[in-house]
Amino acid sequence: MAPYQNLEEYNINITNEVKERFSKIIDEIGEDVTRDGLVKTPERAAKAMLFLTQGYKQDATAILKSAMFKESYNEMVIVKDIEVYSLCEHHMLPFFGKAHIAYIPNGHIVGLSKLPRIVDVFARRLQVQERLTEQILECINDTLKPQGVAVVIEAAHMCMMMRGVQKQNSVTTTSGFRGAFKKEETRNEFLKLISSDLS
Repeated sequence: MAPYQNLEEYNINITNEVKERFSKIIDEIGEDVTRDGLVKTPERAAKAMLFLTQGYKQDATAILKSAMFKESYNEMVIVKDIEVYSLCEHHMLPFFGKAHIAYIPNGHIVGLSKLPRIVDVFARRLQVQERLTEQILECINDTLKPQGVAVVIEAAHMCMMMRGVQKQNSVTTTSGFRGAFKKEETRNEFLKLISSDLS
């Protein structure tokens, strides 16, 4: 698997297969797939779906390993307000929000841009927020082997907003902590820092 790539070129065979399925869905819900506004929609939808699920073809561990550096720094490193866009695996509707990641190095640091990239790798799959949180957490913990790692995700789910209970202002928060972040003092420092505005 490639460590990281923007999916700008699409496998023609897969794209055509997904395109045909979208065309059939549009037809079966009662629309005319041959009218001007919809003629290119199946292809656009196919490419959008392939883009939104490109995480299956990427290796988050390889991304982290590509930018690991030996360093003696051993205090908390936080990257907060990382934009998250994913698809709920139950309804294939979007959920979106922010991820906050912290780790305490244990001999190695990682290039800061790699943390948002691994968020994208796991988010660009059919997901549930709970698993997404766990996958990001375990990838960092297993690869960097830090003293501790923490992940918090806050997200709004369109499956709750557009259908079902139709609650427009609900936000779901998930969290995971390993190592030093199991200690209340360290965890509270992290939670305080991600909720504060340092500017």
